[in-house]
Amino acid sequence: MLLDRLFVSLVVKLTLANIRCKNLITTEVDVKRSEKKDFVAELKNELSKSSSIIVSEYSGLTVEESESLRKEMRANGAKFRVTKNRLTKLAIAETQFKEMSDLFKGPTAIAYSADPVAPAKIAVNFEKKFDKFNILGGGYNGEKIDKDKINFLAKLPSLDELRGKLIGLISAPAQKIATLANEPAGHIARLISSKSSNSQESN
Repeated sequence: MLLDRLFVSLVVKLTLANIRCKNLITTEVDVKRSEKKDFVAELKNELSKSSSIIVSEYSGLTVEESESLRKEMRANGAKFRVTKNRLTKLAIAETQFKEMSDLFKGPTAIAYSADPVAPAKIAVNFEKKFDKFNILGGGYNGEKIDKDKINFLAKLPSLDELRGKLIGLISAPAQKIATLANEPAGHIARLISSKSSNSQESN
């Protein structure tokens, strides 16, 4: 009788434990699915607003080196993130970068921005410093581009540099106009002063 009670109690405990375990596993799976869905949606949204993307192999970089690259990208208006290849392919499937899915093999990372030049410029400079960082390819306005085109992009002025040059071009004529406008006024002032002096002398 006692053994029967112990057996029933044990079965009940095991059943309850099994139920709790199943609920826990189900919850974890739901959370992971939700996280993956959010990752794909977020990346898709960000890439749809980007002009260019650079795909690189980062295997071997230290945490410090990766963080250094991430900070430099951020400082120039670009983003750098380690990719989950399968999820990234899902994210780019409905964007202008859909032709780049074959680049996502092995340990990859992406840099992207609305500025078409910044990601390429920083990635190329970083590749020169670190042997373990290797650019695989990229995309520019819907076109898949190779390293030669990425190197070409890297040599172009960034949006910030272009803005500075435009401001220079705009302000230079304004300065010249101001100078020209001031010079006649100076001449008139001198003429008035001269006439005033001559008038006083004649009196």
